[in-house]
Amino acid sequence: MNTNRNILNAEFASQNRFDPAFVPAAPFRGTVENELETLKRRLLAHELGRAAGVDANVYLRRAANDAAALAWLTPYPLLLLPVLFEEKVRESRKHAGRAALIRARSSDLLSLAE
Repeated sequence: MNTNRNILNAEFASQNRFDPAFVPAAPFRGTVENELETLKRRLLAHELGRAAGVDANVYLRRAANDAAALAWLTPYPLLLLPVLFEEKVRESRKHAGRAALIRARSSDLLSLAE
């Protein structure tokens, strides 16, 4: 067991305190965030108008959110969002098609089991 104990007295003088004047301000991206959300909604509304089915709604909304999250990590989110969204929509359509195929096969198998 360690019995050595050092007592430290913390003293904060004025030069040791936090001075916000020396910390550079982070760029404010609030307007870009609003524009990104508006663009995301516009792209999503366009795709939802073309989609047929309730399942497509869920997949497209997830694709829009994923694309916006990825775009936000880049230096130019408004420029890249449409391309990322298009890619995510293609992936979601493939996924929806595979899910529909699996449901159809499963229902066929279930009908044979009865």
